[in-house]
Amino acid sequence: MKSTIQSLDVSMLLHATEDSERVIAAVRGLIDADGTLETVEMEGHFGNSIKKVGVHLHGDQATKAFAALTARMPGGLRKELAKDIDKLVDEHSSLFLRLDKQKLVEGEIATGYEDAIRLKVKPRAFLMHGHAREFFVQQLKVG
Repeated sequence: MKSTIQSLDVSMLLHATEDSERVIAAVRGLIDADGTLETVEMEGHFGNSIKKVGVHLHGDQATKAFAALTARMPGGLRKELAKDIDKLVDEHSSLFLRLDKQKLVEGEIATGYEDAIRLKVKPRAFLMHGHAREFFVQQLKVG
């Protein structure tokens, strides 16, 4: 597979009341990858346990994971993301997505902002030539 994505970072906060294994399994299923999870233990304002969990993929593994993610997205969501692409791509050509964590655990892929799974997708720079937005619209396969 030709590696079009340089890196894909996935991160989320897991609260003590959540079934961590179930959330992590849903995220792994979403990106179809077994990258090494990095976990940082934190403490909430009221002394509650919070874990920051992330995975960093690069090269072919990142490209495969992004393709798996877009293939699982409903067509309406891909169109919505393509329409809002100017808000989702930064000046360094990285795409930022926030997906609803609870809906993902239930098997649905939807954007979310409150308790989100955050994704940062960085394409290979040599492919961009200043056209990152068009690249990502093409990757979303919006017709």
